[in-house]
Amino acid sequence: MSEREAMEFDVLIVGAGPSGLAAAIRLKQLSPETNVCVVEKGSEVGAHILSGAVMEPRALDELIPDWRDDPPALATPAAEDRFMFLTETRAFRLPTPPQMHNNGNYVVSLGNVCRWLGGKAEALGVEIYPGFAASETIIEDGVVKGVVAGVMGITRGGEEGPNYQPGMELRATYTMFAEGCRGSLTKKLFDTFGLREGVQPQTYGIGIKELWQIPKEKHTPGLIWHSTGWPMKTDTYGGSWLYMLGEDLVSVGFVVGLDYPNPWLSPFDEFQRFKMHPAVRGMLEGGKRIAYGARALNEGGFQSIPKLVFPGGMLIGDGAGFLNVPKIKGTHTAMKSGMVAAEAVDTALGRDQPAVLDSYPEMLRQSWLWEELHGVRNIRPGFVKFGFWGGMVNAALDTYVFRGKAPWTFKHHEDHAVLKKAADAPKIEYPKPDGVLTFDRLSSVFLSNTNHEEDQPAHLKLRASDNWLGENWEKYASPESRYCPAGVYEAVEDNGAHKLVINAQNCVHCKTCDIKDPGQNIDWCTPEGSGGPNYIGGM
Repeated sequence: MSEREAMEFDVLIVGAGPSGLAAAIRLKQLSPETNVCVVEKGSEVGAHILSGAVMEPRALDELIPDWRDDPPALATPAAEDRFMFLTETRAFRLPTPPQMHNNGNYVVSLGNVCRWLGGKAEALGVEIYPGFAASETIIEDGVVKGVVAGVMGITRGGEEGPNYQPGMELRATYTMFAEGCRGSLTKKLFDTFGLREGVQPQTYGIGIKELWQIPKEKHTPGLIWHSTGWPMKTDTYGGSWLYMLGEDLVSVGFVVGLDYPNPWLSPFDEFQRFKMHPAVRGMLEGGKRIAYGARALNEGGFQSIPKLVFPGGMLIGDGAGFLNVPKIKGTHTAMKSGMVAAEAVDTALGRDQPAVLDSYPEMLRQSWLWEELHGVRNIRPGFVKFGFWGGMVNAALDTYVFRGKAPWTFKHHEDHAVLKKAADAPKIEYPKPDGVLTFDRLSSVFLSNTNHEEDQPAHLKLRASDNWLGENWEKYASPESRYCPAGVYEAVEDNGAHKLVINAQNCVHCKTCDIKDPGQNIDWCTPEGSGGPNYIGGM
């Protein structure tokens, strides 16, 4: 193998999402001479960023107080909140829970927010390298020393092709991992340093999103519309959003908790079915779908936060699980974690010993982020413990009676472990897409602008290829062919036997397969270069 060149930095940040960029900016504000580098696997900053999104500006106000003088593109002040309960044909307006009040917040394209933050970071002297996927963590004598990034040109057969590049060693005194939910390097760090020992399992959801352009007469800038109920059964956590931004854009999406029990369920098809509801159809009819994407999100909250530090590095942002599920927001908490980490690193760099950064978690515990997540810790698991209606009652009691200070903390379970056998669950028949309001997976993937280099090792791997037939097919009827929102997995018949076909080129990097596979046999790894979706501005 060719020898790699190396670059040295004071601080290396893996991931140019809200937390990584906030950390970079804060470091440069505190210490302009600190050498900070950010690597990003997307083709540009924001290319792989996907969220609703409504942004609470609390952290941004602390980081860049005058940001409203030059806001990110499409940032739209929040206007009216609507919280709906859906039956199959009707919509009932409910009181908006206090966590979901959005006065003072902004409907945004999170991709645009990250592009804007990237510009601010570069103006301060931060080096940002997009299209530079980090594929390996450098660990020497038990200390993280950086990452290997930019490996390219390895053929599907694992050989060095004609355009092979060995990548570079990006070395740093401290490395911050800001990979987002289920990061490929972060999950290995969990095992290497035992970061999940003594904490509750992480639980996840999948968010599927479309961006629509609708007639202006139907558009209410800043409208924030959420629903619960139909089409979800009461044994499945889920809900929707419609956010109106700009002059004629609507972000519409659906979240399904990945602890759903029915292997016949398809989150993608539930989302398409949701759009057929009269209340939703009325907002979208006459419009045009212009973009599509999907992403897993951490829903475990406070009790699932792992150990955050290890020799030479730390976890920040949604890679650590700082999403506030009842509030349906995580940008402000992700940014705050990055800012606090930057302050801890700035202090540590003044010492002459790159040790474990114990000050970071302690500073985080003293911040508003910790108090906020602790106060809502029992709401999401309450829906698992008590069911839908019991969960609603628990949420009300936790909010209005206990005010987030109940003397107990509910537990989580592994999402993949609750899947029923296919024979024990009712099949679900989904309507065929009409190509106007509802769509199939492949036409959706096309709108995500997903692209992967064809001649490279598949970044979706079975740890034990022989296990699929007896486990996934015979017990669960190939659930990956339904929970994947991009048509990556297909169970096909070949000479009377079934086999799994993996269309890795379709992958939109949602990570659902890595989470929900019943045997934990699917391993999502980062592809080379800038492979994956290229989400447009507005997503």
